[in-house]
Amino acid sequence: MDELLCDELLQEIFTRIPSAPPPSIPLVSKRWLCLYRASKTSLSLRITLDHHQHQNANSSAAAAALFRSFSSFLSHYPFLSSLSLLLNDLSCPRSPSFNDRLLFLISSLCLKLKQLKFLPYPVSVISLRSLSHSCTLLTSLTVSLSRPLLLHWVAWFASLKELSVSVCDGDERGIGFSLDEGKDSELGLESVSFAGIGRDDSGLGFLWRSCKKLKKLSLKSCEGIGDGGSFSSFTHCLIHLQELELRTCRNIADGVLLRLAEHSTSLNSLLVYDGGSRDGLLNFITNSKCQVSNLDFRLPLDLSNDHLSAVATNFRCLKSLRLQSCCLVSGEGLKALGIAMSSGLEELALINCDVVERESGLLATLGQNLKQLRKLDLSYNEYLFDKEFIGMLASCCNLVDLKIRGCRGLTGLAMVAVSRSCKKLERVDVVHCSGITADGVETLVVKSSRLRRVQVEETKVSDVARGWANRRFIEVSA
Repeated sequence: MDELLCDELLQEIFTRIPSAPPPSIPLVSKRWLCLYRASKTSLSLRITLDHHQHQNANSSAAAAALFRSFSSFLSHYPFLSSLSLLLNDLSCPRSPSFNDRLLFLISSLCLKLKQLKFLPYPVSVISLRSLSHSCTLLTSLTVSLSRPLLLHWVAWFASLKELSVSVCDGDERGIGFSLDEGKDSELGLESVSFAGIGRDDSGLGFLWRSCKKLKKLSLKSCEGIGDGGSFSSFTHCLIHLQELELRTCRNIADGVLLRLAEHSTSLNSLLVYDGGSRDGLLNFITNSKCQVSNLDFRLPLDLSNDHLSAVATNFRCLKSLRLQSCCLVSGEGLKALGIAMSSGLEELALINCDVVERESGLLATLGQNLKQLRKLDLSYNEYLFDKEFIGMLASCCNLVDLKIRGCRGLTGLAMVAVSRSCKKLERVDVVHCSGITADGVETLVVKSSRLRRVQVEETKVSDVARGWANRRFIEVSA
């Protein structure tokens, strides 16, 4: 049989195998091993060396051996289009030259790369220039940079669409390069993500002015926007922005939202986690000209009923609302929102929101108003009990995705209600629901005819449930 299968046919077969194949495939023969490697287009690697190994006199020899092994390894995968490389905390050694040399090897051996993730240690502008010359097809790049920030190199990557940068303190200070941001140009970037921008960091003005096609922007743990304490350049990239994520960016959240309300008309998705002021967010919701369809907030002390009322008034096209740990929201605000969004809201998440447990009858009222719901997430409401949950499900006949992870108060009765009321259900998450036993899971699997995925602990899957899952091709995982 091995002789009848030509190389081309075997490679085609290998490309159709899932990313986690049976380990026996590369062990069949050397020919199969070579063809399997040649068929791989995506790799995720982790490099670690023993801490004591790179502290002794043989550290240079250890690093040289690592480079040889890494080079030999990559040479077996000539058609890689996606590579993720993570250097562990004990990687040998942590000097910038070590990181650069690894990146040089990737540049010389992986010429077909379209996606590269190289974390967490910083690389130099010199190594990025080499990467841009060799990997001309690169569309997605994730790297770490040390201060001072130099971003003019982005223009060297003609095909780049996605850029993700983590800012950290490093040993190099941009040797051989001035702090001139470079001439403005029109970059093809559509998605930009930054983590760790400091209050006094600068060097991003060129990037903001040149991102005329930016659709998604993500800022995480940032105390500034890298524009020298000014938002003058930053506003240039907001005009066509469709998605914005602000995670733990309390110092700049208000400024970003203010400029967004003034300059953007295309935003349809906003995420704000752990940071911002009530007034700044309320101003954006009230004055925005955007037709926002997705809102995702984790604001324990910064989101109130005033914000929900403003959302109900100004964002009538809302399709998805996700709230996490929002302690100041009451049932009154959610009910008003439910009435206003009764014909349009398709996804609702109330994750670890004590209003779910605090106000009796709230969920039933929301279910009656939001009959178009297709996705419902009530995860980590530990004191949510069957009566309240079942009262809501009675009206949610269009649900296809249900998450109640961590809801320890629910029991098998809830699973009976789910299978009876939610005839269209395809995906369920019941992990860490201690009140739901194997019998409840079995009821769900047996009686839900459209079910395609169940997330539950292995110990709660009975033989009967597993048999039904196999016959109906239902994926069961934790």
